[in-house]
Amino acid sequence: MRTGIRTALRRAEQLLLIRGARRNAWAAVCENRRLAGEREQAVGVFGRSA
Repeated sequence: MRTGIRTALRRAEQLLLIRGARRNAWAAVCENRRLAGEREQAVGVFGRSA
């Protein structure tokens, strides 16, 4: 395989991985916010003793 083609394929792969990593990071942020909201609701219902 020629070096130019190899480099182009590596760059394309990196772009795809970066986008996937960003998507996964955003999903984790959303999940953390959801869990934090549920914890706040639980504290409101059960109080701090739980």
